[in-house]
Amino acid sequence: MIEFRNVTKQFPDGTTAVKDFSLVLPSRKTTVFVGSSGCGKTTLLRMINRMVEPTSGEVEIDGESVLGGDPVALRRRIGYVMQNSGLMPHFTVIDNVATVLRLTGVKKGPAHERARELLKTVGLDQSLAERYPSQLSGGQQQRVGVARGLAADPNILLMDEPFGAVDPIVRADLQQETLRLQHELDKTVVFVTHDIDEAFLLGDQVVILDKGARIVQVGSPSEIIENPADDFVASFIGADRGRRALHLKETPHGTVVVDSEGRTQGAIVTAPEKSDGPLAGPDAAALGAVQGGLT
Repeated sequence: MIEFRNVTKQFPDGTTAVKDFSLVLPSRKTTVFVGSSGCGKTTLLRMINRMVEPTSGEVEIDGESVLGGDPVALRRRIGYVMQNSGLMPHFTVIDNVATVLRLTGVKKGPAHERARELLKTVGLDQSLAERYPSQLSGGQQQRVGVARGLAADPNILLMDEPFGAVDPIVRADLQQETLRLQHELDKTVVFVTHDIDEAFLLGDQVVILDKGARIVQVGSPSEIIENPADDFVASFIGADRGRRALHLKETPHGTVVVDSEGRTQGAIVTAPEKSDGPLAGPDAAALGAVQGGLT
């Protein structure tokens, strides 16, 4: 469990990025910080691994302050995935993935063995292991970045807008891969994005932020869609327009869900008794809200 208690961050130029922020991030769930640029979401994420130091307040992991030990050791036990992958261009793929393991003293052989396992885990062919980042597509680079973040088998994985620089098709694939990995690996994930659809797709707990990291609403995607806290949230999530303003339409082939423009978004189906995995797809959150409201 990660807990922020009355955390404030003021930078030397006087900018207050975070003001009196308190929140509990549950273990083995994905918490998504979402908001417009400059709202403090990345600052919050970076205070977890002390890439940014709080001005006041406490950040704790499982009841222990992150400020109480060596920041380098802390970072090595927390996975970190950033936008544009952050790979070292002069390292091969396998050496990039093995970086944290090598820094913690793991010998090259076992580190490379673990790296190869992780390439498979994130859906990359072993033939890419000896290539350099410049020889990979953007989506492949991001998968390598995720593999590197998972290399030391951390309990916590921080993801700072990791899919913001890839095209929509690749982004959708990477989002599905993230859902699959979380379903299989059961990590505590903290994810930052400005995309509310991405937040609703990936998040168990979604935190909508305004300037100064002020929490406007926190809850599950369904809770937020079904009951926006105020007009700001309703506008931010597009509750009254597009894919969120859904209604049912009867057709000769059955009942379908259509958006505010009359475009079909999905079909009404009988929910399975037991789900084999997370609801997936670009309209998962929106369709989930509709299905959840049917009796």
